[in-house]
Amino acid sequence: MVSDRPTLPPVRLHSDAELARDALASPLLARAVRLARWAGPDTRVGAGGELADEQLPEAARVLGLEPDKDGAAYASEAWRVAVDTGLVDVVEPSETEEGDHGTATAGENLALVTGGAPQDVLGLWLDGLDVVFADATAPVLDDIADVIGENGEIDFDALDWDPEAEAEFLEGVLGNLYLLTVAEGGSGEGPVPLPALAASMIVPDDMGEPTDDVLEQVSEAMMRLDDQFRLLEPIGLVAYQPVDEALMAEEGEEPAPPVDDEDVSRYGMVRLTPLGLYGIRARMLEAGVDAPAVGDLADKGADTLLDGLAQYPEPSARAETALWLARRDPLAGARELLAAARGTDAGSPLRRLHCQQALSLVGADAEPAVRDVLDDPELGGLARVWLAERGASDVPPPPEAMIFWLAIDTIAAQLDADGDLEELQDLVEGLTGQHSGFFDAAWRVNHPSTAEVLEAMGRLHRDKQAAKEARKAAFKARSQG
Repeated sequence: MVSDRPTLPPVRLHSDAELARDALASPLLARAVRLARWAGPDTRVGAGGELADEQLPEAARVLGLEPDKDGAAYASEAWRVAVDTGLVDVVEPSETEEGDHGTATAGENLALVTGGAPQDVLGLWLDGLDVVFADATAPVLDDIADVIGENGEIDFDALDWDPEAEAEFLEGVLGNLYLLTVAEGGSGEGPVPLPALAASMIVPDDMGEPTDDVLEQVSEAMMRLDDQFRLLEPIGLVAYQPVDEALMAEEGEEPAPPVDDEDVSRYGMVRLTPLGLYGIRARMLEAGVDAPAVGDLADKGADTLLDGLAQYPEPSARAETALWLARRDPLAGARELLAAARGTDAGSPLRRLHCQQALSLVGADAEPAVRDVLDDPELGGLARVWLAERGASDVPPPPEAMIFWLAIDTIAAQLDADGDLEELQDLVEGLTGQHSGFFDAAWRVNHPSTAEVLEAMGRLHRDKQAAKEARKAAFKARSQG
């Protein structure tokens, strides 16, 4: 039986064009682009490329913001993104005659905003996401004077801050959010409560009732995540409903995780946007994580398609198959699928099941290819089922050996598909009910999964006598092997 399953289900992404539009519409990147167009020879920057303090009020006004402290902070953040994404080029102070200040000009990447392909725009956005992610995992400095060393530099040891651990924690949180979004073909429409997300990283899986110490850690993580999601929302990664400030009993006090489900939304709700799904997947791929997307198999051969579909939930498998078929002539595609469905390896039953499902999407154009395999010992049963479902009247009756081989193959495929237990029990009981003496014949079937299937039938059948017969048949099948 097939046991390999990917860590992550396939994600259904929007098109590159749609995602690029979302990227350009994200508030932070839009502000960065606006400042890049405003930058010129009179724009003064510091040694690190940051906007000079006296430039911040004007930059805020360019963004349509008040030239106050908040406006200056938004302008400073957008400027940093513009510099780090190449939308702005900074001329170092040593290369100018401006004293301690450098100047800035529009960067080469600014042209990509209007003249680049969608992938170029998404590349800019991913660079911007890196900037924001670094900000989100930076230490919180309540009083910077407390952590300035004798040399005038920040003493990171005094902060008790581990940059790798901070980044790993946020990556883990976003990974869990991604998994919750794509599980079972989900589209990510529903937001996730912040307490649940924090608990997913802290509460051990085998812990029953969390201890007070663990609950305190969850509460601290919630507040850190609240700050981080507020930073990640403007880049378009998430849609976030912050923690209700009214829950704070007094300034600086952290709220306890909720015990009343009706109040859970007040403790923060977050979901990945379609752009966020793209961004987190891109980061996973860069880190070497297997994060498939619907459409990955569309240009592959039928053998790769059918093997890959074994790892997909049903809605994603159907969408992937439709994309694969759309690129091929229907009859040629059907022939390729049938050829790839052959085999006696562990994954072959599930390949044949997905082949049959794919042929249902092809329609009548597949009929010549299906009729060509009526005498094939592995595909003949599948072909007869397909023709019968389409109302064909001239389907030759199958030999008895083919009937039982198809029964074993069908159950083997369903076992590998990890389907609904009750449906599988109904299938098992339906097959045994249709054929008197099923187990007397089934143990002789020359199928690589015969013994395994009969053992499973013994576990699944709700009739004790039939279950006992299945176990005996499994023993006979193993003995003859």
